[in-house]
Amino acid sequence: MTRIDFYFNVANKPRQLVELAALALPRQRRLFVLAPDAEAAEQFESILWSAPPTGFLPHCRASHRLVAETPIVIDWSENTPPHDDILVNLRPQQPSHFSRFRGLIELVGLDEDDRAAARARFRFYRDRGYEIHSHDVSGGHA
Repeated sequence: MTRIDFYFNVANKPRQLVELAALALPRQRRLFVLAPDAEAAEQFESILWSAPPTGFLPHCRASHRLVAETPIVIDWSENTPPHDDILVNLRPQQPSHFSRFRGLIELVGLDEDDRAAARARFRFYRDRGYEIHSHDVSGGHA
C-alpha cells in the first residue's frame, strides 16, 4: 500500500521540495513531481537548477529523452508517470494514479485555500484506509 506523508505549514514549497529531494537522492529514491501547470513546473525546475548552492539535483521534464535515467522528474500531466517510486503532489486535488506509487508526499502551505484542499485530500486518503504520516515543518525541519 502507498505510504502517504503530509508536510504541513510549509512556508516555501520550492525550498521544501529541494530539501526532500536532497534527502531522497542519496537513498536511491526517485521523485515524480506533479505540478499544477506548466508555469509551476518551470518554476520548480528553475529552482532545482540553483539549489542546493553547493550541489546539483538531477532533474528533467517527463518528455525529456533521459527521463528513464533521471531521478527527479517534473511534469504537470498525469498521463504517463515515468516510475512508481515517490510522487510529490503539488496540485490542489489528489492525483488519480497515486496508488501505483510506493510513496506519496503532499506539501501543504500556509494559505487557507491550500490548507482546505489538503484537508479534503487527507480525508480522501484516510477514508480509503491509507495510513497517513503527518509532519509539521513550521519549525523549519522536515
